[in-house]
Order: sequence, then structure tokens, then C-alpha cells
Amino acid sequence: MTIGLDDIRSAAAALAGDLTVTPTIPSPRLSEQTGCRIHLKLECLHHTGSFKERGALNKLKSLTPAEAAQGIIAMSAGNHAQGVAYHATRLGIPATIVMPAQTPFTKVERTESYGAKVVLHGETLSDAETFAHGIADRDGLTFVHPYDDPLIIAGQGTIALEMLDAVPDLDVLVVPVGGGGLIAGIATAAKAIKPDIEIVGVEAELYPSMKQTLAGTPVACAGATIAEGIAVKSPGHITREIIRVHVDDIVLVSEECLERAIDTLITEQKLVVEGAGAAGFAAILADQPRFRGRNVGTVLCGGNIDARILASILMRGLVRQRRMVRLRIALTDAPGALAKVAQFLGEAGGNIVEIYHRRLFHNVPVKMADIDVVMETRDHGHVDAILAKLHAAGYPAELMDDVS
Repeated sequence: MTIGLDDIRSAAAALAGDLTVTPTIPSPRLSEQTGCRIHLKLECLHHTGSFKERGALNKLKSLTPAEAAQGIIAMSAGNHAQGVAYHATRLGIPATIVMPAQTPFTKVERTESYGAKVVLHGETLSDAETFAHGIADRDGLTFVHPYDDPLIIAGQGTIALEMLDAVPDLDVLVVPVGGGGLIAGIATAAKAIKPDIEIVGVEAELYPSMKQTLAGTPVACAGATIAEGIAVKSPGHITREIIRVHVDDIVLVSEECLERAIDTLITEQKLVVEGAGAAGFAAILADQPRFRGRNVGTVLCGGNIDARILASILMRGLVRQRRMVRLRIALTDAPGALAKVAQFLGEAGGNIVEIYHRRLFHNVPVKMADIDVVMETRDHGHVDAILAKLHAAGYPAELMDDVS
């Protein structure tokens, strides 16, 4: 079973008037950093914060009056749940969403706030899916799969129509890959409209399930990733065959690169995205020579990031840029010594955030002490200058916890 350009154009007609066309914007700042001409598709601006609304709405609008009255069921722990819940409620369709038992309460609460009934079951999404199918069979509900459904794929493919309408001369599209619905739809439309366009998929390094499946190797996925939206262990059967035909390459990105992409998008472009949403830009950052000089489009497919994770990423970004550092300084354990160092650092332009004064648990002489100073600085050069001044003044010092 597959889809074609006509299916995607039919989906676009079904969505028209019910779903806002998200902007495709050029990014001069990111383009300057990467050496290519970057265009960002802002799918993070949908009402529920992700592209999943497209496929969900296309599927829901295909239901017969009898199917709509009976209701639908889906399994998801994130964006698909919210997209289905929001549009089902808006269309007056009873919706049940099965989520794994350990789904964070905030995601459960948000899905319920859109009007769906949430059922918690199982340890994994696979457990939730099996349970959801059982309810669907028992109660005569229509199952709305997050990616392995032609109508879902066609709905996601409308993104390519909008991108190529906005920027017809794109050379390459860089698209996140989880179960494959997003890239399958985009690749189908883009290759039909512009056969020579390159389609590059992006998976998290810890969850390379689609790449491994297409290569015919055992799927090995594990670990905690900040790109949980594409952390899929079982890619779609329909999607994998479409990807096999239309996608030119699938690349993997590390957790560090995903962090850098999220940090750069918020600090340089003022856009908040989740890990999966930043995966396309992460791939561009990771392999800049591949895209240099080309017209590149990428999809920021979601913006639903946990506030604590975002705060941590931003702070780690400051450490990478050496705008927040920790120095370990040795000084005489005598009255006034700490005050002299604090004054010295202030005169050098550093803003002290925290000081840890350690006498007992370091391998230092009994009449000496180590202090760890957490400090705001301007950049790498400023930190190097402060260290040089400390050494010249007779204070042994070293930079701790540096991130390359």
C-alpha cells in the first residue's frame, strides 16, 4: 500500500480552512553559521505544538458519519495524542488515547485538556498499542495510528507542498525520522514535484531503527534521548517502503549535537523546539560541508519540550561557550585570602555566582585550601585572560567541567 501526489493534494484540500499554513522562513543567521541557505518550516507553531495535527486531522475527516459517531482510539505518549485529541474534540468525535502507565503526568493532563479520555496501560508504546487495538475491536472504534496509515502519511506530506510553494528552488530537504510518517509524506510529494531534490532523513544516534531496518540489520535501540519524539524502535511497514524508494539517505545525530541545535535555535533564531524538532538542523550542524552552498529546507516538527530540560540545555550551552565556568583556585588558608581572590576576580570582569570553599576533602597541604568558583564570563578569551592573571598573581588555578 502506498500513496501518491494526488493523495497529498487531496489531504491539503481536506485541511484547508481547518489548519493554519505554517510559515517557511529564511534564516540568515543560521545560514551564515553553516555556509548554506537555510529555510525553516515552523511546524512547532501549530495549536498543539507539532506537525502531528496534519495527519490526525486528515484521518479524522475521512471518517464516515457512523465511524465518527462511534469514536476513535489512538496510542501515543506525546504529540500524536494531543493532535488527535484536539481535532477529535473540535469535530465532535469521541476520542480515547492509550498511553503507557509511566507517561509524565503533564502529558496526560494536556491530552485530557483537549477533551480526550486517557487510559494508562503497559510499560511501553507497544504494550499501549496492543491494548488500544483490543479496545478498538471490542467497541468498534477506528484506530488512528501515529504514522503507519496512508491518510496520516498524506496529511504529513502537505508540508512539502507548502515548503516548495514558498521556496521552489530548494536543493535538499532534511527531515526528522521516527516511525517514518513525516518523511514518507514529504518525500512522496517533493520527489513528485521536483524529482532531483535530495531528501535526507535524520534519526537520533541512540534510535537508528529506520536506518537499520532498511539496511537489513538487527534493530538495536536503547538509551535516554532528548529526541523522544523520534525514539521509535519499530518503524512503520508502509513508511519504510516509501522511504526505501524516495529517501536518498538517513543520517544519525548525537545527543550533544541535538543539544547544540536546540540551544542555537533558541538563542540565534528565538525559536523553542523539542529534541525531535531540532534533529534536522542538528544534522546540518553536524555535517556542514555536505550542505555548503545549497538551498536547504528543514522541518522544525515540534516545540513541546520540558521546561526543565530546556533550562538544562541552555545552561550547558553557556558552559560550552565559556560564558559560565567553574574555576578551581588554590589559596592560603588564612583570614582575608578568600576576599582578596573575590576582589581580584571582580576586577578581572568575572561575575561570581557561587563559591565552594574546600579544606577537608582535597589533596592539598593543610595550610592551603581549594575554592571552586562558578562565574559568569564573556567568552573563551575572557576566561583565558582571567586564568593568566590568576597565575601571574600567584594563584594556581584550573578550568573545571569544560565542554568541548
